[in-house]
Amino acid sequence: MFDARIRPLIDPALNAQGRVIARWGISANQVTLLGLALGLLSAALIALGMFGWALLPLLLSRLADGLDGAVARASAPTGFGGYLDITCDFLFYGAVPLAFVLANPGANGAAGAFLLMSFYVNGASFLGYSVLAERHQMSSTARGVKTLYFTGGLLEGAETIGFFVALCLFPGAFALMAWVFGALCFVTAASRVLLAYRVFSKKR
Repeated sequence: MFDARIRPLIDPALNAQGRVIARWGISANQVTLLGLALGLLSAALIALGMFGWALLPLLLSRLADGLDGAVARASAPTGFGGYLDITCDFLFYGAVPLAFVLANPGANGAAGAFLLMSFYVNGASFLGYSVLAERHQMSSTARGVKTLYFTGGLLEGAETIGFFVALCLFPGAFALMAWVFGALCFVTAASRVLLAYRVFSKKR
C-alpha cells in the first residue's frame, strides 16, 4: 500500500549507494545473497528466542534487498538477477514466521501455519499476475524499476517489514498479529485476483 509512495523518497539514496557499491566491483547478486544470509541469521535468532537481537540483521537484510536493484541498475541488470531476488525474498518471508513457530510451537503453531498459507496464496497471486502482465507487455515503474511486474495491494513490502519488526518487539503477541496479518494477506490476494479478472478476462 505504501511502496509506491515510499519509492520516490528512498530511491535517490539507494541509487547513489548502488553506484558506489558497483564501483567497488560488488555484483547485485552478491548483495542479494548477503541480504538473504542476514535475513536467515535474523530468523535463526528469532528461533532461539533472541528477538531483540534479530532486529538488526532483519533490517540490514531489507536494506540489502533495496540496494541490490540499485547496484544492478548501476552496472548490468539481468533476468537472472531479478529471479534470484524474488526467490530470496520468498525464502526470507517464509523463514521469519517459521522461526516464531520454532521459538514457541505450542503458542504459535496454528497462527504461524495460517500466516504461511496466506503468504503462499498472496505470493501465487502476485507471481501469476506478473506472468500475465509480461505476456501482455505491461510495464510499471510505480514501485521502482523491477524485473517483474509489481502490482499494488493492501499489504506490500513496507507493511511486511513493519509487521516483522513489530513481531520482534512484541513476540508474545505473535499469534494475534499473525491471524490478523494473514487475514489481510488473503484480502490482498483476493483483490489482486479481482484485478486480474478485470484486466485479463477478455485477453488471451
